[in-house]
Amino acid sequence: MSSTESPLHTLQDIRHMMKQSSKFLSLSGLSGIFAGIYALAGITAVSIIIENFGEEGYERTYGAGAYYKALWQCVFVAVSVLGLSLITALLFSARKARVNGQKLFDHTAWRLLLNLSIPLLAGGLFCLALIIQGVHVIPLLSPAMLLFYGLALVNGSKYTLEDIRYLGYCEILLGILAAFFINMGLIFWALGFGVLHIIYGTVMWYKYERH
Repeated sequence: MSSTESPLHTLQDIRHMMKQSSKFLSLSGLSGIFAGIYALAGITAVSIIIENFGEEGYERTYGAGAYYKALWQCVFVAVSVLGLSLITALLFSARKARVNGQKLFDHTAWRLLLNLSIPLLAGGLFCLALIIQGVHVIPLLSPAMLLFYGLALVNGSKYTLEDIRYLGYCEILLGILAAFFINMGLIFWALGFGVLHIIYGTVMWYKYERH
């Protein structure tokens, strides 16, 4: 019995090692939690900007550039949230890689970044086109961002932990729903980029990092 089981176990071990070597495993659940917190803070700031934009007298104060002033304030908030999220992800991933005795930037990391960046770049350019078109299509930003972000996660999940695929599915579903409830964009943003990230990060931390 043992003579027949040994080769089988050896093959299973080899298969497991090959699978692990083809995936980037240094993603930290804590970075997901912090990204969700940053997103919720950013959405709160954007909601205040939008509320001020809608107040009587705002447009008279800033003239014809009122829309663009509010828009670039929102863009600044979004870039700040993205920057903080990337820095936090890099720090926690580097820490996890060091603990596991792995390199942070190996061939799997670059393949993951490439597969994430293609849908994200396409989505970013699409959203830029929406912004240029004017205020009447701005509500489409929420579903567009959620959809392209979800597609990026699904596309990149082949090269990292499989769990990220399910986060991508949820983001896509929220993006589709946001397209039907176009005036609830901030709520869907909060759910997709805030709440889902916190839930995902907590699950990942308990599953892979809690000792």
